[in-house]
Amino acid sequence: MDFRGKKYERGSNWSDPEVVELLQLWADESVQMELESCLRNQHVFNRIAEVLREKGIHRTGDQCREKIKKMKLEYRRIKDNNKTPRGGRTWKFYEVMDRVLTSRPSLSYSSLSGSVVSQQALQGSMVENYHHHFTPSALPFGHSQHPELMEIKCEEVDSDEHCLTPEPPLSMSYQQGSPEEHEMERAFLDRAQNDSPISRVEIPIETSVSPSGFSEPNVASSSRIQSVGPRPGFSTLHRLRKKRKGQRVKDPLDDLLLKTLTSQRAMEERFLQMEERRLQRDMEVEERRMQLEQRRFELEREHEFRMFNVFAQMLTILKQSNSSSSSSVALPRGLDFIQVLSDIAGMGGGGGLQEARAMQVGRPLSERRTDMYSFCNPGEFQSSPFLSARGNIANLFRGSTEEGYKAYHADKYDEDKNPNGIINFGTSENKLCFDLMSKRLTQSDMNLMEPPLLQYPDWKGHMFLREEVARFLTYYCKAPAPLKAENVIVLNGCGSLFSALATVLCDPGEAVLIATPFYGGITQSLFLYGNVKLVYAYLDSKITGTSTRPFQLTVDKLEKALQDARSEGVGVKALILLNPQNPLGDIYSLSELRDYLEFAKRHELHVIVDEIYMLSVFDESATFHSVLGMDRLPDPQRTHVMWGISKDFAVSGIRFGTLYTENQDVANAVASLCYFHGVCGPVQYKVAQLLRDRDWINQVYLRANHARLKAAHTYVTDELKTLGVPFLNRNAGFFVWIDFRKYLRTGTFEEEMLLWRRFLDNKVLLSCGKAFECSEPGWFRIIFADKTHRLQLGMQRIRRVLEEREREILSEDKDQPCQSDQDGKADSTDEVIFVSRHQEPGSTGGSNLGDLIGLLQQQMRSSDWLQKNTAEQFAQEKPEIYDVFSKLVGKQ
Repeated sequence: MDFRGKKYERGSNWSDPEVVELLQLWADESVQMELESCLRNQHVFNRIAEVLREKGIHRTGDQCREKIKKMKLEYRRIKDNNKTPRGGRTWKFYEVMDRVLTSRPSLSYSSLSGSVVSQQALQGSMVENYHHHFTPSALPFGHSQHPELMEIKCEEVDSDEHCLTPEPPLSMSYQQGSPEEHEMERAFLDRAQNDSPISRVEIPIETSVSPSGFSEPNVASSSRIQSVGPRPGFSTLHRLRKKRKGQRVKDPLDDLLLKTLTSQRAMEERFLQMEERRLQRDMEVEERRMQLEQRRFELEREHEFRMFNVFAQMLTILKQSNSSSSSSVALPRGLDFIQVLSDIAGMGGGGGLQEARAMQVGRPLSERRTDMYSFCNPGEFQSSPFLSARGNIANLFRGSTEEGYKAYHADKYDEDKNPNGIINFGTSENKLCFDLMSKRLTQSDMNLMEPPLLQYPDWKGHMFLREEVARFLTYYCKAPAPLKAENVIVLNGCGSLFSALATVLCDPGEAVLIATPFYGGITQSLFLYGNVKLVYAYLDSKITGTSTRPFQLTVDKLEKALQDARSEGVGVKALILLNPQNPLGDIYSLSELRDYLEFAKRHELHVIVDEIYMLSVFDESATFHSVLGMDRLPDPQRTHVMWGISKDFAVSGIRFGTLYTENQDVANAVASLCYFHGVCGPVQYKVAQLLRDRDWINQVYLRANHARLKAAHTYVTDELKTLGVPFLNRNAGFFVWIDFRKYLRTGTFEEEMLLWRRFLDNKVLLSCGKAFECSEPGWFRIIFADKTHRLQLGMQRIRRVLEEREREILSEDKDQPCQSDQDGKADSTDEVIFVSRHQEPGSTGGSNLGDLIGLLQQQMRSSDWLQKNTAEQFAQEKPEIYDVFSKLVGKQ
């Protein structure tokens, strides 16, 4: 064990043999010279401690220093007061201390009897212009290899006694001054010897110090000092100063008055600061209110325009026959995914898109399951003769974001080196807290290297880390009872956890149920190793009777997806829940979580809950509920919770994920795979230290991180509002789910890909909805957890693309006026949360009458327009239009 880093313990007792050994080492002349020659001499005591440990005496350098200091104080007390120790006997170490401190020959001790044996020190240790080395073979103390010149400071002794060493250290060099300076010094000493009151006089003596004692000036000056001899006047002068200093006593009332005035002044300054902030906030609130009022007025006008647009579409459809209208608005269905694979390679998120296409053309689900990933190896691709079938699949497999990610790394934006590079709004990383994390991870408590950290650990993770993870999750998940360390498994990231869980819970060809849209990387994690597929419960943006918000997950949707899969022979073994949800940002309520878990229990499904964004809820109005915080789990043996530090602590480069499960069979099976996905020992130690620092996390990191996330989210959403782009306004995660459907003419995934590529061509990387298996083309995810200057530049590039697209759509409308009713597909936006709610999934410009009526009903429910604009008022203000409308209605 290394004792150098151990904190000094003041209550340590020394036996006489231990003191003898300590004094033998400390009294050595070379040690004394090195102690006097350098101000920072802790390394000397550390080396003394090392030699003592070799002799079986386990002491630290700090303990050795403290013991010598106490012995010096005892020696000075006896020396100055001519007293004897308690009991009337002479202090056994007095002569040794006296010889060392008054430069007498050193002493050695007999460890057997404790008696003192005098030994003559090495002769000729200091002669003029020559310097010997004092390095005993048993104590290899050398001089400092990097000497530094520093000031000589007097040691402040915490006692009522005075320092007895009148002469300066041997390593000090006194240069000859002028006659006036010698006269001043002599008068100063005379006054000190006569015990007369003296005033402080600065004596201009030039000194130089060499810690090693090898410099030529030191040699000469040391000889001069020895020839001059001790100066008793300095001792008397020191006593007078200490005595006078001790006589100055502060009045406690003065102290109290000073503190009171200081506190009062601080409170007044704080009050003024708070008042200034309040006034500033009032101004900002008023300015914001004016902006919202202006925006509300604009939205009201847009709302009226859209409602008239809906009326126009209804009148157009009423003029057409049912047959002609159906033929004119029909759109091609069931596009073959393989035909466009060459255009969208790298952005497929697994089999979800092909599954959606197959659903439209009526292919059996069992067939879709067997070739779900066949698009990875279509006919035009040649398999490699060097790879197995699995190897070829892995070689041709493309993740949901791989193409854009590679393009970004090939042309990464840099403010100085590459200002025209790609800005990454597609990868979910927190780039706002590098300053906080880099400072914390480089503190001294993070730097420890012990043998266990460099050896093979328990594959579940070092026990000290698992215990700390259990305490951390107990605290932040608000668990009703302390979580157990034996239920914790540590892997190198949540992607590895998904892969391991899929392998141990499912057989090859079986499936896991998940709601779309979802993080596309899960597809790759489940399929490449375990050959486990996904069954999708498709969510949409439509508000229905059972859905109160866009893309809401309900038990009915889970039931339907599960029954469809099982009716065609697909074995579904588990359900994946993302909370907070990526990319939507939704936070599930306790009642929703309980419903999902009860559903899984009824069907004997394992539940994998990914809570990797649990500490990234940046608005106080939103409350996160962890599964581990529930009073009772419906099926604890089938409930498994995942969490990692990459998102919540802004360190996506440190691969660390943890699984908590009460099922020991699952824990042991996953632990066997940790051999391939383990976390190295030094990283485990750093993570444990980070999770242990609860005060820093609560008081420093989380406060700053949430404030920065909220500010960045506000900036991006304000820009989207300015552009008139609908989005889901959520308060968790690093992303905003954006509705770009009005910029698509035909409402297809192919057109979505074209828009995505146009963003990439304009040097901004987003994630399109197809990467998340979204059922509606036109949705995109944007990451806002980035620095302000990159957010500003990225939003400028997005604005440029959208404005160009708007001009193209207007130009196409002029060329084809009969298709101008496409404008009606852009949905209304809620004025409060600014979110698109009402478009039918998969709807296009040729909507039927039922769709338009449903859209009109939603418009009526979401606005007070009809309350302000009654039929009577409409007839009075615009009688001509009212007459035409009445005649058309009368013909029906």
